[in-house]
Amino acid sequence: MASDANQLANCSQGAARNHPVQRLLKTCLDPVGAGLLIIFLSPVFVLVGALVALESGWPVIYRRRVAEMSGEFDAFKFRTMRPDADAVLASDLVLKAEFEQNFKLKKDPRLTRLGAFLRRSSLDELPQLFNVLKGQMSLVGPRMVTRPELEKYGQHKELLLAVKPGITGYWQVHGRQEVRYDERVRMDMYYIQNWSLVMDLRILIKTPLKVLRKEGAY
Repeated sequence: MASDANQLANCSQGAARNHPVQRLLKTCLDPVGAGLLIIFLSPVFVLVGALVALESGWPVIYRRRVAEMSGEFDAFKFRTMRPDADAVLASDLVLKAEFEQNFKLKKDPRLTRLGAFLRRSSLDELPQLFNVLKGQMSLVGPRMVTRPELEKYGQHKELLLAVKPGITGYWQVHGRQEVRYDERVRMDMYYIQNWSLVMDLRILIKTPLKVLRKEGAY
């Protein structure tokens, strides 16, 4: 097992050495792309924020604490859950067990009516563009994970944290919530090992179509 992890790490380091110009371009394109999207989508930010506040009050933004190599950071999302979401989950042992298995609920009673729509349309993810501007995330990358969720990656934990998480990524355009967690891990590792700027561009092109079709989203 340890040799597999070392092999993955060597592949990732080799990919980085083989694409220095592409890595530099990615580093430059992320904040530029995020800034342009924030400006272009500013009416959507205002509208969604106002709707969230009208339906269920404040806060409008939910801060999800996620893992990074140096510790943790707050990933921003439009709030999609009821204010008492944590209490709802804690009070239902069946739901809690399902959540701890996949870190996702297919039929989540904590969602507000608007929140369910935001999840299906992926509009709740838009505030993460500010995380990209802050240099914490990339437009494309592996899915962000919490510290407890990181344990699902086993021997691949360090390799996952060596790459910035993305707003979209290989997993999101190849099944999303419909794939098992172990398959998601495999997809994240495939992305890290085989990364190229062309792969990122293909994922960015596919993402709007997947969002519009609402494939694997809940």
